[in-house]
Amino acid sequence: MSETLRNKFDFVYMFDVVDGNPNGDPDAGNLPRIDSETGNGLVTDVCLKRKIRNYVLAAKGAEKGFDIFVKERAILNDAIDKAYESEEVKSKTKEGDKTQAARQIMCSKYYDIRTFGAVMATGQNAGQVRGPVQMTFARSVDPVTPQEHTITRVAVATAKEAENQKGENHTMGRKTIIPYGLYVCHGFVSSNLAQQTGFSEEDLTLLWSALKNMFDLDRSAARGLMSARKLIVFKHDSQLGNAPSDKLFDLVHVQKESEGPARSFNDYRVTIDSEKLPNGVELLDMDV
Repeated sequence: MSETLRNKFDFVYMFDVVDGNPNGDPDAGNLPRIDSETGNGLVTDVCLKRKIRNYVLAAKGAEKGFDIFVKERAILNDAIDKAYESEEVKSKTKEGDKTQAARQIMCSKYYDIRTFGAVMATGQNAGQVRGPVQMTFARSVDPVTPQEHTITRVAVATAKEAENQKGENHTMGRKTIIPYGLYVCHGFVSSNLAQQTGFSEEDLTLLWSALKNMFDLDRSAARGLMSARKLIVFKHDSQLGNAPSDKLFDLVHVQKESEGPARSFNDYRVTIDSEKLPNGVELLDMDV
């Protein structure tokens, strides 16, 4: 494992969707999430973290130190129990020491725990971890207009269904998409919390790689064409940071240049007021 992170980072992440549903809302019939007051589209931080986890699992497999704690069909308490079976935990006599030892094992084994944190007190107590990497909901630059389309299926599931349709084997359905939306998410990487979880420079590099490439491993008909567009990183030369995050985010501007509804990333222009960058902060405009 490489050296633990020594710098604070803030970042702006932009991605877009074409003819797809980037994040359905189960409470609204899986329709695209929307701010009901402004009409702007939303994608939750949980959705984005899921894609990061999936990318890391695909890129690293179960490589030591890069397993994923929260993954499909994972039994979380079983993973915690395995930590308690280790000699590092068994050798402790006090319950608090056992919890701390189990917590350290879980952080070292699972990438997503030392990155995003986790609550590990659902069975045997491995404590609670505050992750150094946190992300906001992504919000579309402009309001989005979901469109519902009728789709048909010519096949049937049963012989009875075929008889009922009297030769017209067409099952009707609905599909809701957003024609186009450019979304902006803000993220934070705490060096102080990285010291506690062991989040390293190598882990950070893997995070940047995931943000750039995760949509290519997450294709589906429902999500349409989703693409990473911009990853703008502000690197502080200290652990505590040299400027407030919101002041740095205000330096990034996204403007629509085309008339009418936007239908591609080329309809927008992204600019950064780099001349206003505070002392002690380095701008890393990463290619995606």
